[in-house]
Amino acid sequence: MCMKGVKPNATTFTTAIAGFYKEERFDDVGKVIELMKKHGCGESLPVFNVRVQGLCKLGRSGDAKALLNEMVKKGTKPSWLTYNHLIHGFCKEGDLEEAKRLYKEMAKKGLVGDSSFYYMLIYYLCKGGDFDTAVGVYNEIAARNWVPCFSTMKMLVNGLAGSSRVDEAKGIIEKMKEKFPDKAEGWKEVEDALPQ
Repeated sequence: MCMKGVKPNATTFTTAIAGFYKEERFDDVGKVIELMKKHGCGESLPVFNVRVQGLCKLGRSGDAKALLNEMVKKGTKPSWLTYNHLIHGFCKEGDLEEAKRLYKEMAKKGLVGDSSFYYMLIYYLCKGGDFDTAVGVYNEIAARNWVPCFSTMKMLVNGLAGSSRVDEAKGIIEKMKEKFPDKAEGWKEVEDALPQ
């Protein structure tokens, strides 16, 4: 690019960084960061987000969290997307406690994710058997009129019922039937299978 007179920008560098993380070429990530500095592109939030995401995708969420701490020390404020990558990474690695801690930290900072972030979190909480936290997150997003997919909600309902919270599970089913009348028959089957 430089030889052809095209100046690289942050997008160029973040694309290269994402590719090197995908290929686990960490030395090259460092080289790209040095090139960025030479071209006057500092480590901005999008660059940190790509790096955090790259590490989390590789199952190295602990390293990504260390990068978050480095980022904050350098004066860059994380966004909800930064937390999304970290929380998703820790969930995939089975560390729900760290994911929940980061979720609380995110909320304290007043950061709000998009709907798919909350759907992902509810899914992993249910998968990990933490139905208390999952129903809490669901209640938060229900106020925004956001509802995860049928299979995630079914997992939540069945988890609540399995935790002797059948009335709460039935309450969610009623809300789902009202909100999605076309899925009422599916929810009736779920309800019929609940313990009485």
